[in-house]
Order: sequence, then C-alpha cells, then structure tokens
Amino acid sequence: MAERRDDEAESRRILERVQQETSPGASFIARAAKDARDRVTAADTDRADPIEYWGTRIGRTLGFVIAIGLLAWLVYAATRGG
Repeated sequence: MAERRDDEAESRRILERVQQETSPGASFIARAAKDARDRVTAADTDRADPIEYWGTRIGRTLGFVIAIGLLAWLVYAATRGG
C-alpha cells in the first residue's frame, strides 16, 4: 500500500512538472533563468548539511565565473585578428 502511495505521489509530481513546463504563461527564457539561478544557488542540495550547501554554492559559482572568463577570452582572441 505504501509503495502505491509513493508511485502516485511521484506520478503527480511528474505531471505537475510537465504542466509547468508546457504552460503558455511560462516562457522558455524565464524557466531557463530560474533553473540557472537554482543551480548556482544550490537549491537542490541538503540545507541541513552546511558544508555540502556552501561547498556546492562556491564550486558552482566559481565554475560559472571561470566559464564566463574563458568565453570572454575566446571572443577576445577571435576578434584580435592575428
């Protein structure tokens, strides 16, 4: 019986997620921005463990900053012309 409730709860969660993603009111850019913010702010980690939470936030933020820096360097090197 408990397994059936778990299956039903998971099914409802999946259906709600699909509804949110396909609703005409939510634009692709707004969803992408929210997902990116949630990723960098470590919304998917366990907040009860402060080491994991802050380590994930710091690591993801540094990764984002390094990726932007590499992209800027690539644009600079490509447009320098020689």
